[in-house]
Amino acid sequence: MASIVSCFSKFCLTLFLLVLFHGSTNAKLSTNFYSKACPKLLPTVKFIVNSAIMKEARMAASLLRLFFHDCFVNVILLLLIMSLGCDGSILLDDDTSSFIGEKSAAPNRNSARGFNVVDDIKSAVEIVCPGVVSCADILALSARDSVTILGGPYWDVKLGRRDARTASQAAANNNIPSPSSNLNQLISRFSAHGLSTRDLVALSGGHTIGQARCTTFRARVYNESNIDPSFARTRQRNCPRATGSGDNNLAPLDIHTPTYFDNSYFKNLIDRRGLFHSDQQLFTSGGSTDSIVHGYSNNPRSFRSDFAAAMIKMGDISPLTGTKGEIRKNCRRVN
Repeated sequence: MASIVSCFSKFCLTLFLLVLFHGSTNAKLSTNFYSKACPKLLPTVKFIVNSAIMKEARMAASLLRLFFHDCFVNVILLLLIMSLGCDGSILLDDDTSSFIGEKSAAPNRNSARGFNVVDDIKSAVEIVCPGVVSCADILALSARDSVTILGGPYWDVKLGRRDARTASQAAANNNIPSPSSNLNQLISRFSAHGLSTRDLVALSGGHTIGQARCTTFRARVYNESNIDPSFARTRQRNCPRATGSGDNNLAPLDIHTPTYFDNSYFKNLIDRRGLFHSDQQLFTSGGSTDSIVHGYSNNPRSFRSDFAAAMIKMGDISPLTGTKGEIRKNCRRVN
C-alpha cells in the first residue's frame, strides 16, 4: 500500500510539473495581438478608464489592485489540466454549481472594486470588436492605463490572454499576500509566482496611490513600535481602536500624494509611515530590502522602470492562451 501511495504521489508531482512547464512555455502573448482583430481596443479602454478616474481618482488604484489579485491566484487544477493566473477569474460572480468564486475571498471581500468599470469597458469593446478581446486582457490594459493616467510609467502590455471558466476562493485566500504579512512571507509569496525580491518592492510601490480600510491597518497604528508616532495618531483619528467601529473608514496609502503615482511611498517607509504592516516590513533599519527602498526613494526613474518591468513579468503568470479557456461575452460569468 505504501509503495502505491508513493507511486501515486510521484505521479501527481510529475503531472504537476508537466502542467506547470506547459503553462509557462505555451504562452504566446504579444503587444500587437489585437492590432488587426481590434485596432480600436487601446483607445477604447483608455477612454473609459480615464472617465472613471476623473469621477473618482481612487478607481485607478482599484483597477490596478484587481489585476494584481487576478494574477496572484495561481493554482494547478489537475482534473481540468489548466492553471489559473492572469485569466479574469476574479471577475466571475461568486458561487456556481462548479466553483466558489474569488470575490468573497478574504483579500477581496468588501474591498475589491472596479467591477462596474470593467463591465463598461467590456461593453464598449464588444461594440468595436465583438467576441475578440478577453476580460483578462481588459484587466491588464486597465491597470496600465490607471497608472499612466495618474502620472506613472507607461509600458507596452502583452496581450492574448483568454478567460478562465472557473475560479478558486481557496486559492485567493492562500495566494494573495495580506496586509499583516511579514517580509519572509512576502518574499515567499512573490517567489512562488516567479517574482524576485526586487519585483516585490517595485510592485509594492503601487501603494503610492489608493486608500485602505481601517480594519486593514488598525493593528499597526495602535500596536506597533516601528511607526512614526505622529503618523499613528493621525491615522487613529479616523480608525477607532475597537473592532467593528469604523472598520470601513478610509485612509490614503500614501500620506503625501495619494492620487499621483510617484516614489513618495518609499520615502514614507523610510520615515516609518507605511500604512500596512506589510508595507513597513520592506524597510526596518537593517532589513534585506532596505537598500532597494533607499534606491527607489532617491531615484524615481529607477522605480518607474522597475515597476513597469515587474508589471509585465507579473502579467506573464500562467496565462490561458491558444484554445484554452474562452473569450467571455460577459466578464461576470462564463459563456
